[in-house]
Parts: sequence; structure tokens; C-alpha cells
Amino acid sequence: MRELVEVIAKALVDNPDEVTVTERKEGRNVVLELHVAQSDMGKVIGKQGRIAKSIRTVVKAAGAGDNSRVDVEIL
Repeated sequence: MRELVEVIAKALVDNPDEVTVTERKEGRNVVLELHVAQSDMGKVIGKQGRIAKSIRTVVKAAGAGDNSRVDVEIL
């Protein structure tokens, strides 16, 4: 999952070297924390949060096969 979020985010931003994704497990839940440069924050979130919502939807669909809940936090 971590690699999926990283690939998607690097394709969206101007500074792909500053993209980092950390994974934190909380029981059956997995929280992926996406860190991007401040100047790229708008590109990852999108208008009215549409891109962020799309990223979360793709990751949740990919995680459904593992019987785990995956959340993406953009920091």
C-alpha cells in the first residue's frame, strides 16, 4: 500500500524527492501518512479535496483484499 500512495503522489507533485509515506499499524487498521512539500499540498488535495478523496478510494479498494482498513492522512 505504501508504494501505491508514493507512486500516485510523486506523479502529482513538482518536487517528487520530498514525497514520503510512513505506515503505522493500529490493530487491523493501517494508517498511511503522506508528507509532501508545502508548495505541493494543493496539488495532492485538489479542488474541494477531490484528488485526496480519489487517492483514499483507490487505496481502500486495494486494501479490501487484505481484510484490513487503510486510511490515508495527508500532512
